Amino acid sequence: MKLIDEFRDVELAKKLVSRIKQLSTRPTRLMEFCGGHTVSIMRNGIRQILPPTVEMLSGPGCPVCVTANADIDKAIALAHLPDVIITTFGDMMKVPGSYSSLQLARAGKADIRIVYSTQDALQIARDNPAQSVIFIGIGFETTAPTIAASILLAEREGIKNFYILCLSKLCPPIMKAILDLGELKLDGIVCPGHVSAIIGSHPYEFIPRDYGVACVVSGFESLDIMQSIAMLVEQIESDKPTVEIAYRRGVNPEGNKTALELMDSVFEVGSADWRGIGVVPASGLKLRKKFERFDAEQAFSITLEPVREAKGCICGDILRGMKTPLDCKLFRKVCSPEHPVGPCMVSSEGSCSAYYQYGTDYE
Repeated sequence: MKLIDEFRDVELAKKLVSRIKQLSTRPTRLMEFCGGHTVSIMRNGIRQILPPTVEMLSGPGCPVCVTANADIDKAIALAHLPDVIITTFGDMMKVPGSYSSLQLARAGKADIRIVYSTQDALQIARDNPAQSVIFIGIGFETTAPTIAASILLAEREGIKNFYILCLSKLCPPIMKAILDLGELKLDGIVCPGHVSAIIGSHPYEFIPRDYGVACVVSGFESLDIMQSIAMLVEQIESDKPTVEIAYRRGVNPEGNKTALELMDSVFEVGSADWRGIGVVPASGLKLRKKFERFDAEQAFSITLEPVREAKGCICGDILRGMKTPLDCKLFRKVCSPEHPVGPCMVSSEGSCSAYYQYGTDYE
């Protein structure tokens, strides 16, 4: 029980561990979907204090990690166009594409700037009217409303040089895709907290109904996750899978109506390309026809080389929960945060990064 001492509320943590051990009588396989949950689980040693009957797998809930090489290649190609400024979140800089990365492109004199919000990107467009400013729009439902807001503001102000490379993805459809693949027999899913703050818990109701898989929306504190695991195990042991919320301070069943309406006004649902999974119908967002002029893919002509995957990298298998970083022959030998081979080592929410920083299994 030594690891429990790291929890803020030691007594409650001990009670939760004891409850999980009392409840769990059969092998139970859970997937934490969100990369933020994976980091918290690894940092706090949660896997080590669970009973051997409870197995935790990491899922595809890291937006940087699931961005396909083909889409990274598009961003790099756009960066090499004349009079173009690329704006992006910092995590994307070191992610390898087929032949290069945004970081290498910037070293080669491409104008690529790290921003902390779409509003930063929009301000760069205001300040540089003679250049085209493209924001690399990765993320899930959490960031989509902010991208939508920037587009509406650019339209209202008549800003003509602002564009989005729209790579936003949706979580419930990829959960369905993972379940439909049939590679894993999952008993329960720890659903993402920040995404659920936007979409609510209702969109997950098909999972227990159609697949018999339990769902609990969790926050990111250690106790949040432990409480969610306890609730999942209780559902599974009673054979009553449903959708519950263990993060009431941040999530309600209906979600954030204002954010959802904002997204819907700018985006419509389309297909998206997921690393390790492929193109999944109705799992992404694309700009509505009214806002097509902001679409970087339509506004600029680029030539792409054939997509190439890094030899030996198993990020795709890790994102599907089929393998862990410990199964990768490159992990800690060739692939590290300083010299990442794949995106799961680059992103702060990537499984490989979390294992590298907090894992003890390889010691």
